[in-house]
Amino acid sequence: MVSWVAMDRITERMFVSDPNYRKQADGKSLRSDAKLLTDGELLAKLRSFGIDLDRPSLERLCDQTLSAEEIAKPLLGQCTFRSTREELESDWIWICLAALWQRWFPDKPSFERLDDKMQAGYDLLASGGAAAACRLWLDAWTDVLRILDKTGFQSISAFDDRFRGSQSLFNWIQDLEGELWNAGLEDRQFLSARITVCEEGLRRFRADDDLMTENRRRALAESFYELGESDKAEALYREWLNTDPRWGWGWIGWSDCYRFTRTELRDLNRSEQLLREGLSIAEVRDRPDLAERLADLYEEQGRDQEAKEFRHQAKRRATAMETTLDVSAGGSVLREKTTITFGNEGLPLSEMSNAAAIVRGTSSQVTVGRQKVGRNEPCPCGSGRKFKKCCGGGLSRV
Repeated sequence: MVSWVAMDRITERMFVSDPNYRKQADGKSLRSDAKLLTDGELLAKLRSFGIDLDRPSLERLCDQTLSAEEIAKPLLGQCTFRSTREELESDWIWICLAALWQRWFPDKPSFERLDDKMQAGYDLLASGGAAAACRLWLDAWTDVLRILDKTGFQSISAFDDRFRGSQSLFNWIQDLEGELWNAGLEDRQFLSARITVCEEGLRRFRADDDLMTENRRRALAESFYELGESDKAEALYREWLNTDPRWGWGWIGWSDCYRFTRTELRDLNRSEQLLREGLSIAEVRDRPDLAERLADLYEEQGRDQEAKEFRHQAKRRATAMETTLDVSAGGSVLREKTTITFGNEGLPLSEMSNAAAIVRGTSSQVTVGRQKVGRNEPCPCGSGRKFKKCCGGGLSRV
């Protein structure tokens, strides 16, 4: 179930684009209708529903809630409507509350206002205003932090469960980090802002999934490196990989700093060294990706034979895994079976420990009939995002 502000936004767009819908929804009130009314007229609308509020009483309600919707719902529950028309008119309760909150208390963040800022940023991006979008989104990020302080939420999922906006925080914060990088290549202040966002995200969302944390760490380190703070980036990656040396995309991210930087710090020898160091870890995760990255590096330098060898290694070591379940009539799992296919050439005995690690690391995440997913296809997890920006996030930096 999406929030009322998300539904209002959808309805507003349909009103503009679909004449048939406009006729069917005749009489439907929208938030934009409140722009034409004075504060006194909005309060009179509320009184017509038996709701008598003044500025101090509304401020107390705003301090106790996160949205005008949360204020409106219990008030709506107290109303009795004699017709469908009256029920349609009741949308004005939420509309008036949202408008007055925004006018009277603009410094108190609300989910409605946060949703507005997020969507306005996407509109700016679509029209080419990347820097303006980032500034607006950084303001929205400040609202997110204030809401987190107010609620004590410690995970993105807890935030989204209550937010239910036009865009989830889970998706938006990744877009924020990505756009700050793009804008930062032209204006370095955005890279500094990206560092602050990533550090705050790592501090506040420690309970979030590993992929989000790992991608945020890479974003943090590459931002430091691009700003010329290579020692800081080195220290971060060394700390993270000392703790978890099997983090394959950590080695790739570290190597990428030296390969893809737009600064004088480009060093292909160091990039190669780090990839080889990662490949030397016995049970490193995403070994084929490490081998492919090294092959790309060799190809870029004209070392075609070495590139061919590592592409062959990546293909040989890539595995396809499928988990199937036998389920009883009552729905309980009777047996779980995991099948791993190692390709036409089989698996060298020296790699058996890596295969076992793969099974151990994924056995709790059951996927029936796993298939290859294109980077630009919808992620099979159901998030609605492209695979490269969700569960395939490690593939997005090429």
